Amino acid sequence: MIPRIELMTNKSFIGIRRIMSLKENETHLLWKTFMPLRKEIKNVLDSNLYSIQIYGSQYFQHFNPNNQFEKWAAVEVSDLNSIPINLESLTIPGGMYAVFHYKGLSTDTAIFEYIFNTWLPNSEYGLDDRPYFEILGERYKNNAPDSEEEIWIPIKNK
Repeated sequence: MIPRIELMTNKSFIGIRRIMSLKENETHLLWKTFMPLRKEIKNVLDSNLYSIQIYGSQYFQHFNPNNQFEKWAAVEVSDLNSIPINLESLTIPGGMYAVFHYKGLSTDTAIFEYIFNTWLPNSEYGLDDRPYFEILGERYKNNAPDSEEEIWIPIKNK
């Protein structure tokens, strides 16, 4: 699987976040809390949902399933002028991303093993310290074998 390389401009989001680890995964609770609140967001750009992860700079160098990271459930917005109560804003700075089209179960970790253990070490890129995210669009079907999403990995030239 070969990704497309995108040069992304800054993106603005409104959503909610939780601190979690892979071992203490609270993704279901995060989305359960966010979905009823999203109707209060007025300046949404499209129907896509974004699952955003912010890892510390040492997260992948000393990987441990107990390491904590910040995870967001969000939508992209045109501006941050109106943020509803109980929601927060996030701006992802522009930069280069490797974009992988993924089809399959969202619980299958094989795609990430491929990205980090096969594709990345054999590419001309290294990881950049910016947020990672998945775009959950119209073809996303939570945990269905025919579900599709885009996985955006922040990269920089080696």
